[in-house]
Amino acid sequence: MKFQYKSHGYQTQRSGALAGLLVLLFPVILPSLFSPLSHASPSMFSEWNAPKPRHLPLLKSALQHQKANAKQSDLWLPLADQGWRPCVQSEKAPSLSQKSQGYIQVFLDGGLNQQRMGICDAVAVAKILNATLVIPYLEVNPVWQDSSSFMDIYDVDHFINVLKDDISIVKELPDDFSWSTREYYATTIRDTRIKTAPVHASANWYLENVLPVLQSYGIAAISPFSHRLTFDNLPMNIQRLRCKANFQALIFVPHIRALGDSLVSRLRYPSSEKRALDGIHLHETTNRQQPLKFVVIHLRFDKDMAAHSACDFGGGKAEKLALAKYRQMIWQGRVLNSQFTDEELRSQGRCPLTPEEIGLLLAALGFDNSTRLYLASHKVYGGEARISALRRLFPLMEEKKSLASSEERAGIKGKASLLAALDYYISMHSNIFISASPGNMHNALVGHRTYENLKTIRPNMALLGQLFLNKNLSWSEFQQAVVEGHENRQGQLRIRKPKQSLYTYPAPDCMCHV
Repeated sequence: MKFQYKSHGYQTQRSGALAGLLVLLFPVILPSLFSPLSHASPSMFSEWNAPKPRHLPLLKSALQHQKANAKQSDLWLPLADQGWRPCVQSEKAPSLSQKSQGYIQVFLDGGLNQQRMGICDAVAVAKILNATLVIPYLEVNPVWQDSSSFMDIYDVDHFINVLKDDISIVKELPDDFSWSTREYYATTIRDTRIKTAPVHASANWYLENVLPVLQSYGIAAISPFSHRLTFDNLPMNIQRLRCKANFQALIFVPHIRALGDSLVSRLRYPSSEKRALDGIHLHETTNRQQPLKFVVIHLRFDKDMAAHSACDFGGGKAEKLALAKYRQMIWQGRVLNSQFTDEELRSQGRCPLTPEEIGLLLAALGFDNSTRLYLASHKVYGGEARISALRRLFPLMEEKKSLASSEERAGIKGKASLLAALDYYISMHSNIFISASPGNMHNALVGHRTYENLKTIRPNMALLGQLFLNKNLSWSEFQQAVVEGHENRQGQLRIRKPKQSLYTYPAPDCMCHV
């Protein structure tokens, strides 16, 4: 059975002005959005009522077919050698000029993975300008209120050491420039701040507009600095340096790596005895010497994502009203998706997959109820009720809370960036990674796992949207369409096209064909 679909590219960009406005508004907005339910009015509880499965016939069929599947062994096969290797060193031996032009500061907003790309771009800009890079300043995320610094997340000494032959990096400014702070630039216009850097600016733009500031004042602070360097028409040594920063220099702090290793070990070697963590008992039926395989699912299904998509997720009128109000409050009618019907959005692949839908996708691909899953997610809109269908399909599903003790989680509790860093680390050590919808974490991990030649399933959003709209599909028809639609979406390398990010498509900039 063949399904024809048309994929429509869709990307939302928020302007710097809007981001600035949100920073001012969030202290006022947040209390009403994220106040505890104990203070909510009775009418608000209906938003959190457990939605009924939207694809009940498929779900029932999937549960009936959740026996050990002989075909599943093919799913776990590693990717074949695709003839590409990591290749981040410059053709010529790197060398630093004798004299730096001055200090470059950048102020990075966004979440962990958007900031990660900004850090790598800052390394490239410092090289272009022959400047000394100050360890980037990470803005406080207005939604999660996470004040984690670069040094809280990344191993700063490793970062400096790996790049020491390429650029000069300092942890903080010398006393002569100690006045150049975030607060200093927030009060008024300053000659040393560059706030006009266009999105995807060229190397020449920096040479023409930032270098004179460096030469005049010895320092230049670029803010905002997100997606501020082009991916095209740059010298290969600059591209390779961005790759080196991303794939080699940026590693997480030791305690994140240690905790990540512990959780990966518990996924691969579950105990044969009952293990209690904070009163939650995990039952494992066998004690195998061979390491078990596991899949990481990134459920990008928070309220922000659900509201911005303008899709219907089966929560009834109360949920529609709550998401519409949230959408209007945050974006004031600037969500273009809201002009389309739910059916139009789904047929174009614009709706994030729900936990139920990601479960049906995995079941259709051939994963059975013995599959071990790790759930990488900060907060799922609707909580456990939304996840229940996925858990029914895959009862061996774990997350940070089920795998780690309260003592182990204490160091990262309430810190969105560190929680995301832990999920990223575990995702890089999984046999298979799959994300429920495109986004910065999806893009970063697709690129990193491509660089390491690891299997990554990219959901065919347009196809799945049309399949889920068809309520008359039998399980066999659904399964056949899913399998056929994902044959070439399991980690096969794709060459970067113009304007695409090298952090998502690392070949040919970061990889060499052999």
